Amino acid sequence: MAVLCKPAIEVPEYIITNEETLELAQRLHGDHPQIDLVLRLIEHTGVQKRHLIQPIEKVLQHPGFDARSITYEQQTKARVPAVVRQALDQAQLEPQQIDLIIYVSCTGFMMPPPTAWLIGEMGFRPQTRQMPIAQLGCAAGGAAVNRAHDFCRAYPEANVLIVACEFCSLCYQPTDLGVGSLLSNGLFGDGIAAVAVRGHGGTGVRLERNGSYIIPDTEDWISYAVRSTGFHFQLDKRVPGTMEPLAPALSDVAEEHQWNAGKMDFYIIHAGGPRILDDLSRFLDVPPEAFRFSRATLTEYGNIASAVVLDALGRMFDEASALDGHRGLTAGFGPGITAEISLGTWTTDSD
Repeated sequence: MAVLCKPAIEVPEYIITNEETLELAQRLHGDHPQIDLVLRLIEHTGVQKRHLIQPIEKVLQHPGFDARSITYEQQTKARVPAVVRQALDQAQLEPQQIDLIIYVSCTGFMMPPPTAWLIGEMGFRPQTRQMPIAQLGCAAGGAAVNRAHDFCRAYPEANVLIVACEFCSLCYQPTDLGVGSLLSNGLFGDGIAAVAVRGHGGTGVRLERNGSYIIPDTEDWISYAVRSTGFHFQLDKRVPGTMEPLAPALSDVAEEHQWNAGKMDFYIIHAGGPRILDDLSRFLDVPPEAFRFSRATLTEYGNIASAVVLDALGRMFDEASALDGHRGLTAGFGPGITAEISLGTWTTDSD
């Protein structure tokens, strides 16, 4: 029995509000031929504020890919351990009890991966397995949950730690002036999340089934152009409409488990933007309130990439509305276009 426990979340201290974002976009790009469209899109994201690892003045500078890589490593090492410690404490686990660390991030690169540093820094066993995931973007949070579930099915007594570290502000590119790029400048935020999956015991979501689905011929709809200046985010205008083909994929996974995707007690959904949530609500025929945890993440933090699903899960824990036996669905969406889907039942540790 793999149980997804309570996540730990940290957002950094520098804040930019949506009003400040709109003023900044107008100041920097007032002569852009589609600036009115860009401003409307940013305003309609529903994001009220975002958190950044650096002041906005520094974010707007571009010191080069090498300097940004140094910042990514420094910030990772400074911020991740405290989040990991909190997640382990909430799962009532010690580092020595973790058998696998899954580390997901699409906003920076380190080799060896941060897991190697964490194992030595925080007292994990040298035998701890490592699984870095770097190229699934926002879908990686859901993928990490699914791979942890798979591992615990193979090793029923094992415990897994998931870490999602996303510094989206390090991907800002001042020369990218497409509407999709300018929209992303007002949508994405920085955040770190960690959560333990216990092979035995624990309070949270007992994972029961998972699945993946990729929409054919959409691999260039969400992508990075990797250049000497770093990662250049590319977003196709067709992405917001992807819930129409993905909703049936969610329903298929549920039906394989003899559940109904439209009749769940809770939903933990990646909040890529308001239309994603609105469309999925419509296609699954569930009330908008069902996605309240995801909407709250989007409103308060923006799109924090792979960390969204863990933050939304944490909000459900905080609300304390789930009861034993409640059924739920988790879904992360990202490049591919890929969906990572899981089903689980709320359980309270009786040990």
